Amino acid sequence: MRNLIVVVVLIFTGNSMAQSLEQQYPKVLNVKVTNTLQTIREQVFIAISSTELKKNYADFNQDGFVVIDGDKEIPSQFNSKDSNDSGIVFVLEKLGPLEVHNVIVRYHPTKTIIHQYPKRTQAELSHKTGGEWKNREYIGGNFLNVEYLKVPPQHKDHSWFIRYEGPGWESDKVGYRLYLDQRNATDVFGKKSPDMILQQVGQDGFDSYHNLQSWGMDVMKVGKSLGIGSIGSVVNGSTTRVEFTDSVNSRIVENGDVYSSILTNYYGWKVGDKKHDVNSRLSIHAGTRITQQLLTVSNNLENIATGIVKDKTAPVLTGKGDAHLFGFIATYGKQSLNADGLGLAVLYNPKDVIALTEDENSHIVKLKPDQGKIIYYFLSAWEKEPGGIKDEQQFMDYVNSVALELANPVGVEVVSKRK
Repeated sequence: MRNLIVVVVLIFTGNSMAQSLEQQYPKVLNVKVTNTLQTIREQVFIAISSTELKKNYADFNQDGFVVIDGDKEIPSQFNSKDSNDSGIVFVLEKLGPLEVHNVIVRYHPTKTIIHQYPKRTQAELSHKTGGEWKNREYIGGNFLNVEYLKVPPQHKDHSWFIRYEGPGWESDKVGYRLYLDQRNATDVFGKKSPDMILQQVGQDGFDSYHNLQSWGMDVMKVGKSLGIGSIGSVVNGSTTRVEFTDSVNSRIVENGDVYSSILTNYYGWKVGDKKHDVNSRLSIHAGTRITQQLLTVSNNLENIATGIVKDKTAPVLTGKGDAHLFGFIATYGKQSLNADGLGLAVLYNPKDVIALTEDENSHIVKLKPDQGKIIYYFLSAWEKEPGGIKDEQQFMDYVNSVALELANPVGVEVVSKRK
């Protein structure tokens, strides 16, 4: 009898919840998501563009919607500031081989409804205020998180001005940071927990993160290299990072529960005898180690060079790629600053490749911008992360699966309109 009562209560609760959602969000649109691969995908990022919404749902309200997968609400957000991914975004836990999966978006055309979801991504930028500059060092003051910073011309590496030396972004898998100084290189924070950790980093000593902490640590030494996925260009056989510029600014564009992005503008980057403006958008979503780098460059820059720091314990591994598989350069070995297993990879569309090369510090892929734009991806996997990858074979299996998924994106279609 007790079991019967429990079942009745659960059914009633489920029906009440459904009725409540229908009342709270009276309008609905159906979304069909198609896995184009004969393999399982996990942590699948879905984006429904503002253009698509405006075309068929003029009354859609970005401040009053919810995404329903089966019989449960799943975390979502609306990207209004990121022009490249403007619209509804969410993550599906899994798609089976060739699965066609239906998701419902309910909305209220006028009401604002605030949701509280677990935070699975983060982006931040924190610099000191209340102190003063003495030559190239900032003395005194306290760190303050900001959405925007124009980099002071006197700021260099180890000026003590920006917490962990630049903007940071993370998912529940991994964290990254960009040195917002003359190096303009990308570094990696390995995480021992899926919790958001960037807000802790660099608070207990400027570079304490070089040692193992309860949350993890800085796991990669950049030095003079391209770090992982950093921006450079090869001129006359020499690789230059974004070192000499007229000015630089950086903005936290999205700091969401399921998606975060950072926009950095470099004006007057000197490459050889020419100058170029570069717009860099770094983005990450929940459940992934992958960062997308979207670049827009001016003045017909001949090549973008990106890559991975060289380490004698981690030989380079490459995949040429084809129409159905992204190319990559990768390394795996005991190359972390903690002398444990660390995998690094840069993935790219094979049609964009000029050449694979190297210099003293980096394994390099040269890419050709198409009408001033280029997209590539980078990722890191540390063995101490929860469920971490433990050896080279596991890492290469993972990189190959990412290369396959990037070349074969899921299909996303808004399939019907209801009143």
